[in-house]
Amino acid sequence: MKTETQKVIILREGEIFLKGKNRGSFEKILKQNIVYALKSFKCNLIVERNRFVIIDFLDSDTNALISKLSKIFGISSVSIGVKVPSIMEDIENATRELIPQSGTFRVTVNRGDKKFQLNTMELSRHLGGVALEHNPNLTVDLHTPQFTLNVDVREEGSTYLFKDKIKAVGGMPIGSAGEGLLLLSGGIDSPVAGYYMLKRGLKLTALHFHSYPFTSIEAQKKVERLKAVLEDYGGRIKLLLVPFTKLQEAIRDNCSESYGITLLRCSMMRIAERVAKQNKLSCIINGESLGQVASQTIESITATESVVKDIPILRPLIGLDKQEIIEVAKRIESFDISIEPFEDCCTVFTPEKPVIKPKLDECIFQESRIENLEQLLNEAFEGIEII
Repeated sequence: MKTETQKVIILREGEIFLKGKNRGSFEKILKQNIVYALKSFKCNLIVERNRFVIIDFLDSDTNALISKLSKIFGISSVSIGVKVPSIMEDIENATRELIPQSGTFRVTVNRGDKKFQLNTMELSRHLGGVALEHNPNLTVDLHTPQFTLNVDVREEGSTYLFKDKIKAVGGMPIGSAGEGLLLLSGGIDSPVAGYYMLKRGLKLTALHFHSYPFTSIEAQKKVERLKAVLEDYGGRIKLLLVPFTKLQEAIRDNCSESYGITLLRCSMMRIAERVAKQNKLSCIINGESLGQVASQTIESITATESVVKDIPILRPLIGLDKQEIIEVAKRIESFDISIEPFEDCCTVFTPEKPVIKPKLDECIFQESRIENLEQLLNEAFEGIEII
């Protein structure tokens, strides 16, 4: 009698498993994120202990589903498999369907249902025998097999059989750690910083400073595409565009050239703090890496952070070198966009010799030379455009 198998995609939880009594709230958020990610697919989601299962999906959507699901933070691995009743004949028939024609193999059993008629070792040996009888060209290899058949006997009376565990991004479900403000430039670092904070469960709003006409519409479109890369992992992200030209011109015309970048970043931080408070965001995130450029020395970081009073600034890349950051950027597919030759406001009016160790007193003095600084900050804040 032919077994009626149901094709499934199995999603396994990551760190949520360790959350104890709070686990239910994290699973609820993860379920919402999965449902959001699946909104363009025809399929159904069922929730089981320690995992989620996708059913009733189109075969033609399988690869797209795997790609989408493996990018959901909170999921540690994904598998394509089949589900059958926990009846020996059905499990044997599914084994015959899944096992390859030749090569080396092993059977790995997880027996969650302790009442099942065979224990773990007995079921592994039995199904290995079924496979060898069905395909005599197979050879058992328990250490480095070409094919592993995983058999998961569940407590609710069903058994899952699958081959691979496809690694997913892991981390925590987005939204479980609140929401922060990402300073998103057009460079390599800030999208990677955003990726790392998404991985820790932080939902993002993005803030980008532009200096039109010194920066082009192509630079803005570039940032929108970087936002879209992060949205592949983090769902919808609101992008706020800050008109920064007048402030940059005021810094250029009134202040010491060597302090230009430091003062630029101080103004950015002031505006970012206002935006975060207005939108009830819990932190500011940037892509600073210690010592990478003149504006990322301890002294420069201290100077720019000094203007933010009430909100923490997170720097997930602070201990990474440039090559490490580039490797992550390539993996998440932001790198090729980031290196497109469209300038952002941080590269406009770049001084020939920026100060490496700015002094706080000098920063305050230089800013005092801009008589209408507060007015310019207000105009930039009020001119923010929402994408």
